[in-house]
Amino acid sequence: MILPKSLTADWAEAESKHPRFAQLIKQMGDLDPLPTAVVHPTDRDSLLGALAAAEDDTITPILVGPRQKIEAAAAEAHVDLEKMEIVDAAYSHDAANKAVALAHDGKVKALMKGSLHSDELLHAAMSRDRGLRTERRISHIFIMDVPSYHKLLAITDAAVNITPSLDDKRSMTQNAIDMMRAIGVERPKVAILSAVEVVTGKMPSTLDAAALCKMADRGQITGGLLDGPLAFDNAISSDAAKTKHIVSEVAGDPDILVTPDIDAGNMLSKQLTFLSGAVAAGIVLGARVPIMLTSRADPVLARRASAAAAVAAAVAGAGTGK
Repeated sequence: MILPKSLTADWAEAESKHPRFAQLIKQMGDLDPLPTAVVHPTDRDSLLGALAAAEDDTITPILVGPRQKIEAAAAEAHVDLEKMEIVDAAYSHDAANKAVALAHDGKVKALMKGSLHSDELLHAAMSRDRGLRTERRISHIFIMDVPSYHKLLAITDAAVNITPSLDDKRSMTQNAIDMMRAIGVERPKVAILSAVEVVTGKMPSTLDAAALCKMADRGQITGGLLDGPLAFDNAISSDAAKTKHIVSEVAGDPDILVTPDIDAGNMLSKQLTFLSGAVAAGIVLGARVPIMLTSRADPVLARRASAAAAVAAAVAGAGTGK
């Protein structure tokens, strides 16, 4: 596959600013490519993101959507799809259903969102008849390469669970732990966020945080080290934690931030992206296959990193209970 030189030059520049993602992509590219249904890649950016991931050897894409629109996007991007498999679909809903059917039947091992609304893809994936449900609750994870932070940082949930219950947060936390373990973090440190670092009945998020920590003590959440409630400053900064006399193995060094609701998760991840120069890989776990759920405005590096994370999740069975 030959992609425009201007695009590959952009890759090198983006990787230099986000070396942790560059390492993740290289590491996962050494494994077998993951057969992936790319759902409705009918615009230049979503198509190039899928082709870039194929160039990384992280996925083998099957393009699912209206053939004429996909070919028009390819013409705009100056790429050749002659050797690429295309499953024709009438419209975005049809593309989502056909892609999910490929995953349901075991013909692909992951899904990648193209140019369609997340709700369309997730609705098809969660169908009770031919969907991809498991015993796990699905949740979304942003894995972020933040230039000002010393390692990859995961945030959950910024896209799926709107006002999660305590049980939902337990699933979100376990999915995130499984994901970070899949990319090589042996025992992820998990900060359960609230606006304050003390437990108070006036703030339900602090009660949930305390309960999640006790659930980890009782083996209801496994594989990670939890602490909370923690406000963002003392979760992310050891100096802030010391100032407030917080003794914690997590404070100042978290791998995962669990936010109290989708508003907080979405705002936090976008603040890091647009104010701190972060790039975010987006993955939905809890279904039978990982679902790459990036924003339509995301750069190519975000889609490439999402593909690498999906490979890690699929190999480890992260988020599926395997």
